[in-house]
Amino acid sequence: MKKMITMSLIAAATTFASASTADDIANLQSQIDSLKAKQGKINAQSANDNIKWGVDLRTAWDSINYDLADGSSAKNDSLLSMRLWLNMAYAPDEHNVFKGQLSMNKAFGADFGDFATGGNRAFSMGSMFDWTGNEALSDNSLKVRQAYWLYLGDKAFGADIPWTFSIGRRPSTNGFLANLSQDDAAQSPLAHVINVEFDGLSSKLDLSNVTGIAGMSFKVCLGYGSSNATPLFSDATSYANDPDGLDDIKLGGFIFEPYNDGQFIVKTTWYKAWDLPGQEVAPTYIGGTDTTPPTNVEFTPSGFKQYGDMQGAAISVLVDGLTEDGYFSDAKVFGSFAWTESDPYAGSSMMGSTESESGTSYWFGAYLPVGEGAEYGTVGLEYNHGSQYWRPFTYAEDTMIGSKIAARGDAWEANYTYQINEALSLQARYVNIDYDYAGSNGFFGNYSGTATSIDDLKAGAAAWDQFSGGANPTSTTAIYQTAVAVAAMQAPGAIVNPNDPNDPFMAAAGQMAGAAQFLPNIVESAQDFRLYLRYRF
Repeated sequence: MKKMITMSLIAAATTFASASTADDIANLQSQIDSLKAKQGKINAQSANDNIKWGVDLRTAWDSINYDLADGSSAKNDSLLSMRLWLNMAYAPDEHNVFKGQLSMNKAFGADFGDFATGGNRAFSMGSMFDWTGNEALSDNSLKVRQAYWLYLGDKAFGADIPWTFSIGRRPSTNGFLANLSQDDAAQSPLAHVINVEFDGLSSKLDLSNVTGIAGMSFKVCLGYGSSNATPLFSDATSYANDPDGLDDIKLGGFIFEPYNDGQFIVKTTWYKAWDLPGQEVAPTYIGGTDTTPPTNVEFTPSGFKQYGDMQGAAISVLVDGLTEDGYFSDAKVFGSFAWTESDPYAGSSMMGSTESESGTSYWFGAYLPVGEGAEYGTVGLEYNHGSQYWRPFTYAEDTMIGSKIAARGDAWEANYTYQINEALSLQARYVNIDYDYAGSNGFFGNYSGTATSIDDLKAGAAAWDQFSGGANPTSTTAIYQTAVAVAAMQAPGAIVNPNDPNDPFMAAAGQMAGAAQFLPNIVESAQDFRLYLRYRF
C-alpha cells in the first residue's frame, strides 16, 4: 500500500512538472518572438537613420618629366601622393537617394593648400573656380567632391518612362571612357568633352520601354562653373552681385544614348558654356623716366576676365565584350570623336583668335584581359589626337602632367591593372603627350590658352637669336636694334620708328622677343609614369 502511494505521488509530480515545463517553454518562445519583432523594428529604424560609408584610399608614386620648347626640361622622379575618398549613400525609400563623397588629395609631407586655392601663382584658378578642387594636390583637409540628392520616378508624363531628377555637387569627373584607365565605374558626362567638377542639376528620361530600343535615354544637365557674389563681410552688401567680379559662368547641355544593351554602348552629347574666363598678356615697361624711354619690357598676365562662349559635342562608342564567350568576351574596345567651337565677344579674342574657331579630337582604346577571365589583370592601350583649336573642359583628367584628352597634339598611354584581392588593387600606368600647339591646359584668353604653333614659336625665338645676336629679349634697346636689323635685310634704307605702334619692323621684332620670352614656359612634350596601390571597400 505504501509503495502504491509513493508511485502515485511520483506520477502526479511528473505530470505536474511536464505541464509546468510546457507552459514555461511556451512563455519563453512568446518572449523570444516578441524580442525578435522588436529587434527587427530597431534594425530597420537603425538602417534608415544611418548613412552607409565606403572607403577608397589610393597611394601613388609618380615619375614625371616635361620637355620644354627651349630645349630645357623639368622633372620629379619621386612624387608620392595619397588620395582618400569617403563615400556616402543613404536611401530612406525606393524613390529618394542621397550620395556624397568627401575627398583628400595631397603629396606626402607637403601642404599645397595656398597655391591650390589661389596663392599668388599666375596660372592658378584662384578662389573663383573649384573645377579641380579635388583633383589637384592640396592639403590634408577633407573637401566635398560629391553631394547630391536623386529622385527616382516611375512614369514621366503618364507613360512607361522611368525618370530621375538630381541636384547638387555633381558626379562629373571620371566620366564615360576616362573611367577605364582609372579603374572606376563611369560617371555621368562623356569625358571626351567634360571632366571637371561643377554644381548643378540633371534630369533623365529612360525611353527604352516606349521605343523598344535597349538603353535609349535622354538627359538634360545644367550647372554653374562660378557665381558672381560679394563674399561675406567684404562690404556692406554681402552676396549681392559684385560689379568688379566675373559674371556667372553657366553650362547647359544634354546626353543622348541611342543604344545601350550593356555590350554595345553608344552615347552622344552637346553642351554650351557662357562667359568663359581667361587672362590677357600685356607688355609691362620697366625703367625710363619722363624724358627717357623704358629699358625693358616683359609680357605679364592680366587679371581674370571673360572672353566669350564655347560649345561642343561628342559621340562615344564602347564595345564591352567582342564575342559571346572565350578570351575576347572580356575585351573592351572604344572610339570617340568630339568637336568644340569658340564664340568670342565682339572686340575680344579666345585662344589667340578674334574669329570663331573649331577644333576636333579623336580617341581610341582597347582593354584586354590577361589570362582567362582577367585572372592576371587587364592591359589598357589608348591614343588621342587634338587639332589646333581643340578645347574641351577636361582640367580634371587624372594625370600629374595635365589633361591628356585636352592635348593639341598626340597622346598615348599604356596601363596594367591587377586586382590583388577583393579590396586591394594595383596599377602601373605610362602616359606620353606630344604637343603641336601651346595652350592645351590653359584658359580661354590669350595668356595661357593661345593656340600658337610650337614650331612657329621656336622659329621666332631662333630668328630673335639670329637678328639680335642672342640679346636679352626683355631689353627695349635690343628690340629696337633687332627691328633695325630686320629692316636692313627686308627693306634697305627703311627708317624704323620705335615710337610708332604700327611700325612693322618694331612689331616683327616684338613678336620675336615675345617668342624668346615665352619659349622657356612652353611644354613640348610630357611623360608620367604612375604606380599605385588602392584599397576600396
